[in-house]
Amino acid sequence: MTLTPQAARFLKDLEEQNAPPVETLPPRQGRRMFAALSRWFGEKTKLDSVRDIEFSSKTTARLYRPFTELGASNEPQPAIIYFHGGGWVLGDLETHDALCRRLADQSKCTVIAVDYSLSPESRYPTALNECYAALRYMINRAEELGLIANRIAVAGDSAGGNLAAAVALRARDFGEPKIDLQILLYPALEPDFDQPTYIKYSNGYGLSRDRMMWFWEQYLGDQKLDEYAAPGIANDLGGLPDSLIITAEYDVLRSDGERFAKRLIEAGIPITYKNHKGNLHGFMHFAGMFDDGLVATTEVAAFCRNHLYRSS
Repeated sequence: MTLTPQAARFLKDLEEQNAPPVETLPPRQGRRMFAALSRWFGEKTKLDSVRDIEFSSKTTARLYRPFTELGASNEPQPAIIYFHGGGWVLGDLETHDALCRRLADQSKCTVIAVDYSLSPESRYPTALNECYAALRYMINRAEELGLIANRIAVAGDSAGGNLAAAVALRARDFGEPKIDLQILLYPALEPDFDQPTYIKYSNGYGLSRDRMMWFWEQYLGDQKLDEYAAPGIANDLGGLPDSLIITAEYDVLRSDGERFAKRLIEAGIPITYKNHKGNLHGFMHFAGMFDDGLVATTEVAAFCRNHLYRSS
């Protein structure tokens, strides 16, 4: 399939901006440039409540509590712990606010977005440690936060998908906490830059091969690569939660998602995989431009709702 008309227009808009590549800028300047794309993030859905909480001296999370069909509710809800994308270098609670609002509204689950420390100022494993600590914090305080402690999903897009998968691996290996679902949206799972889509879509489709190489360098620094940094290289994927993986056809990271989905199937993990034809990396995040981003969010929300609101 060829690029969708909206994907082609998105690439044209990027070209007309003639902005310098993020990998050539100081990280703080790159973050400002990424945040300035807010017109593409989509509308901010109104929810029952949105509030920030600090659960450590360095880390903040934002709780998105949706209305139920009957309006505001004090009843406990399942939770989706969300880790934003941006190559571990870019992004924050604001850049992914619209996406988290849409997901909360449609899933009828409380979404909790984690504002983890960014690289290269805080390299691996800082972000992973913070994300895992956030998950444990939320579950340990489920009652006061209005959550159902045994109905929990971890989710993330791109680099956030990496963190969600790594948190799920760590929770399995440590024996707690229990996670019901992992939701990986065009995830970055291993620094293998010779995979088919890294070669086929290396340049000219938004996220480039060179940029991903730079992102991985910023994240890892001189740290040794292991399965928590790159869940795609994990030897054993058994015992992981039920999974949903979404990829985009014209994305260097599509091979990451495809390969991980195949390995989860081989490990006996219930897995739903969907590749959105004609689309680019970030199409769900940039749902203000991509109608398919709204469609995919509805798919993810329905998956979470069906699994997390299942009868006991």
